[in-house]
Amino acid sequence: MREIERTIVSALIFSKDKKLLMGKKNPDKGGVYPDCWHIPGGGVDEGETFKHALQREIKEEVGLDLSPYSPVLIPEKGAGVAEKTLDTGEKVLCRMEFNRFRIDVNDKFANEIKLHLSDDLVEIRWFSHDELPSVKQIPGGKEFFQKIGLIPKDR
Repeated sequence: MREIERTIVSALIFSKDKKLLMGKKNPDKGGVYPDCWHIPGGGVDEGETFKHALQREIKEEVGLDLSPYSPVLIPEKGAGVAEKTLDTGEKVLCRMEFNRFRIDVNDKFANEIKLHLSDDLVEIRWFSHDELPSVKQIPGGKEFFQKIGLIPKDR
């Protein structure tokens, strides 16, 4: 199987009531980790800055315009490997570098934020801090949340 490398940008999007937005990918549209919840985001295109890629990906995936908000890069990088199906139908092993940002939507509660699914997400949901330890996440997701203090290390 051929291997590819992708640089990924994603966002921890928090509402005014401190809920975190997460989604599930559609495996038929090339999504990786389709049975797991993860923060929205996607690949950086050639010549694109992280900021532009993040704005594009969040708009594409959940319909949220990030221009009124100030994304903050989280210094904790991540990495992952997953099988992915390209648009051509070819299955590849995708090695990913994760670059995560925090976005606080302090002007709206979760139920006030208008979102819509794109064609590569099959489900999106806002999670409270109390729910995060029991959510099935991508490999390394729970450990990342523990490192940045979103969930206790003992859970």
